[in-house]
Amino acid sequence: MKSSLSSSVGKTNGLPVVLDTRVVTESGGGPDKTILNSPRFFAGSGYRMLCAYMHPPGDRGFDQLRSKAEAWQAPLLSVPDRGAWDWRVVTQLVGICRRERVRIWHGHDYKSNALGLLVRRFWPMRLVTTVHGWVQETRRTPLYYKIDRLCLPRYERVLCVSPDLREVCLTVGVPEDKCLLVENGIDTEQYQRRQLITVAKKRLGIPAHCMVLGGVGRLSAEKGFDHLLRAAHALLRRGLDLQILIVGQGAEKVRLETLSVALGIGDRVRFLGYQADPRQLYEAMDIFALSSLREGLPNVLLEALAMGVPVVATRIAGIPRLIDDGQNGLLVEPGCEEQLTAALARLLADEPLRARFAQAGRQTVETRYSFAGRIQKIRAIYDALLGNAENAS
Repeated sequence: MKSSLSSSVGKTNGLPVVLDTRVVTESGGGPDKTILNSPRFFAGSGYRMLCAYMHPPGDRGFDQLRSKAEAWQAPLLSVPDRGAWDWRVVTQLVGICRRERVRIWHGHDYKSNALGLLVRRFWPMRLVTTVHGWVQETRRTPLYYKIDRLCLPRYERVLCVSPDLREVCLTVGVPEDKCLLVENGIDTEQYQRRQLITVAKKRLGIPAHCMVLGGVGRLSAEKGFDHLLRAAHALLRRGLDLQILIVGQGAEKVRLETLSVALGIGDRVRFLGYQADPRQLYEAMDIFALSSLREGLPNVLLEALAMGVPVVATRIAGIPRLIDDGQNGLLVEPGCEEQLTAALARLLADEPLRARFAQAGRQTVETRYSFAGRIQKIRAIYDALLGNAENAS
């Protein structure tokens, strides 16, 4: 077993240890930005945080996560996971909990939630989970969701990143006083514009006069990138000079590349793959578009707002709490390409509106969605569970 900060693992310094657990494949997703950023924000808070990630052996994407963890000073433990019946995962996790004297298990998906209940039989600890959203559809998804909804009512605290997810958790039996809304946050120091958009475009070989439309996320069906490509096609047919940047990787990549060629816009779309640090790409965007059909509260939307990029997003889940339509961005109905096209056209044609949205979006994140504020809420939850009067004060 390896950790990105192996020298610090095993040294609790008398602090209660929180073990964040998650199952990942490839380079992970939005929740990992929250999980791996947390340990450094918790430094000096009275807690020590470790991150235990279960992943397929030999998955090259885990190296990308390991590099990200090192950059963010997150102690990351690798737990090879060969599938549903790999009981070595249980023994490894029990070993970690005993060695590190874990006080709080913090799960982040259906499997880590189920494992927390099992591991607690062998090591006493408090159980917390964060519900990030059930979004990716596969043939096993209904089974996974069923398992998760059986586990959630047995957790001592269930943290939900959006109000709609909290409502779902309440309907499956999570007690109201244990089901808490804790929305995602962003590191506003890390995510802020540092160069002019013209400079950022030049770095990518894009002329200053060319408008750049960007999307960031896992290339999977629920993200709706096909709708974004069709909207871009409609805008290009109107004579707009556009470049489209698609940042991310996933199972839909080949289909989306094929679609862009079929629409005749293959020369206008750049599929940039996984980017460990997409900030310079945000800086080159005139508009960030989130075309998702299902979400919780996406980190990429918070990142775009923090970077001062005007946004168009679908009206789903927690997004309307973040985007006040017409005030700090534009909202459209999910799957409606006509609305998406119209909103993008309106924003592309109105430079003062883009500037107003850019300023208002940054202010929204600074005042309501800072990562430091989120950590304070979670620390208070941990304090209440452990009865830690010293921390609570």
